[in-house]
Amino acid sequence: MKRSVFCVLVMLLITSAAHAKKIFDFNPVCQQAYNEIVKLRIEPGKALIAKARQQNPDNLIPELLEGYIDFFVLFFNEDPQEYAARKDNFGRRIAAFEQGPQNSPFSRYCRAVTYLQRASVKIKFGERYGAGFDFKKANSFIKDNQAKYPNFQPNNMIAGPIQVAIGTVPQGYKWITSLLGLKGSISTGMQVMRNFLNSNDAYAKLFANEAIFYYSYLTFYIQNKPDEVFKLIQTKKLDLVNNHLFTYLASNLAINSKQSKAAESIILNRNKSAEYMATPVWDFEIGYAKIHHLELDEAITYFNRFTTDFKGNFYLKDALQKMSWAYYLKGDTANAEKYRQLTLRRGNTDSDADKKAYKDAKAKLWSPPILLKARLLNDGGFNREALEMLAQKSVKDFPKPEEALDFSYRLARINDDLGRDDEAINFYQTTINLGKARQEYYAARAALQLGIIYEQRGQKAQAIKYFQQCIDMEDHEYKDSLDQRAKSGIARCKGE
Repeated sequence: MKRSVFCVLVMLLITSAAHAKKIFDFNPVCQQAYNEIVKLRIEPGKALIAKARQQNPDNLIPELLEGYIDFFVLFFNEDPQEYAARKDNFGRRIAAFEQGPQNSPFSRYCRAVTYLQRASVKIKFGERYGAGFDFKKANSFIKDNQAKYPNFQPNNMIAGPIQVAIGTVPQGYKWITSLLGLKGSISTGMQVMRNFLNSNDAYAKLFANEAIFYYSYLTFYIQNKPDEVFKLIQTKKLDLVNNHLFTYLASNLAINSKQSKAAESIILNRNKSAEYMATPVWDFEIGYAKIHHLELDEAITYFNRFTTDFKGNFYLKDALQKMSWAYYLKGDTANAEKYRQLTLRRGNTDSDADKKAYKDAKAKLWSPPILLKARLLNDGGFNREALEMLAQKSVKDFPKPEEALDFSYRLARINDDLGRDDEAINFYQTTINLGKARQEYYAARAALQLGIIYEQRGQKAQAIKYFQQCIDMEDHEYKDSLDQRAKSGIARCKGE
């Protein structure tokens, strides 16, 4: 009898050893793997994940880390074959996290991150409804985790951006947030992010680079403070060479703040080791830098490389349109038309830029070369060159309404960028008068820019008036993104 009891005990011990409890252990090897992956150094990250699994097969943190790899690969490259191979991994990981200890703050946190990653990827692959529900689940898990573990700092890195995102949903997508019962606040979300970045908590320091990435985009686009972002990049001494996530951050925001030469330099100086994730996005960004300075042959080379290698749809029409423009300005009408036709056939219209490219291609209209050149130079930050090009022209030189509107708006933007506020205000108002009933985006963007000027002057009521005017304009290009920025402006002025 005693012997049989002993045998049973031995068997129980063996069985429990074979089926050890799952754990969440963000140990030093996992931390090192995470740091490599968020630099987009995917191969070293994979090797470290394998090492962590070898150390403890029951540790669930390697699952979280692999999720980052899937997310980055799918989000940046949008390859349908990769998506088919990787999309089920998100659900499998969520199921794995459910098997972990429920009394760990990482249990709900890991699920929130995974749902958020899957939502972002679904948007890239046109699954917007599914993305909305995944977003709601992410929000629910992170709220629960905040309630149960209020001192667990990683919660705030996710909760802050979610708050801001919900608070700035464009009017056209309000039905989604209403359907899902989501409410957000820009000011609350941004304060949560600032608190996280200023925390001395060990996890806050571990996740600092990822948090900086989110915070920079929110500060740039939602708070409309590009100078603050570039100051942050300098003061934090972000590694733009060996951390490709920061390379992308700095170059992409430089392109979008009309610093094309700086963006080009950042991309070309990045570490080009094969250990980093390969992505066509670099060619896309340099293509923009080149066309903005009217380096047309070089722009064609980079955009052609992007449109050949990129397997996704976002910004594909946009890139093809820019190739069409480059050939048009070179006087090569055959290739200009060829790429305009490709703009109609390839990619999708999920982004505002792609919608605009498709609409332009369908209209079969060519902007006068002088206006197109001035636009490109202005978009690249070469404002004096652009101003010289338009110096001897007036609205009367452009008899077509859309061309007069384009001219007025471009002079407004150039003067605005040169700090000539009074001249900019006059041209913006002219633009609104000419275009408020038209479908081009110029009048709405002019109202947005006037709102920004008055906000910077401290004239909050006047700023809100123009932000609201931007929102009130219907059926124009870029409506979703312009409405989102105008809504953010109103919230800033009201301190919300």
